[in-house]
Amino acid sequence: MAEPQKTQKNEPAAEHDAQPKKGKTSKLLTCLIPLLTIALCAAGGFMVGRLFGTRGQAQNVSAAERPDPTAALPPIKASGAGPSWYYDLEPVVANLNEPGVTRYVRVTLTLEIDSQLAEKDGITFLEQRKPLLKNWLTLFIANLTLEDIRGERNLRQVQNQIAETFNQGLFPNAQPCVKRILFKELSIQ
Repeated sequence: MAEPQKTQKNEPAAEHDAQPKKGKTSKLLTCLIPLLTIALCAAGGFMVGRLFGTRGQAQNVSAAERPDPTAALPPIKASGAGPSWYYDLEPVVANLNEPGVTRYVRVTLTLEIDSQLAEKDGITFLEQRKPLLKNWLTLFIANLTLEDIRGERNLRQVQNQIAETFNQGLFPNAQPCVKRILFKELSIQ
């Protein structure tokens, strides 16, 4: 009979040892679950930001394709004494970089070209590069916010940035030929 009493004493001791292990496991799980949830949410947010987010100025027009600098530039006169000429681009529509609100801009531009670039050769040159110009312009506009295009001062900055970018892209190793960018149409919805 002494033996059955020993087993009875051993059983409650075994149950008593199992309870602290259960308590340690449940405490560990209650700490790990929120930590894992936070880590998964952070990783998901990072991935969504990388897939759909913008990268500031790195994603604007300067990051777009550049034409081959060895491609033949049209003949450029030494002095631009004559009147400038104008080249109209087709309308470009792009969404603004506004979180939570879908706003888009429709822009039609006219380029004022310096007379140092002959009009006949210049039109042919610009027609060949029109897809690049539209692509650069779309990327540039898609990186703007509503505040970036509100007001005269901001619009003048946008004009200057577009002119600089077009000159860098079209005439990388030559004197800039795009004198000004003129807004033919600018509508925001």
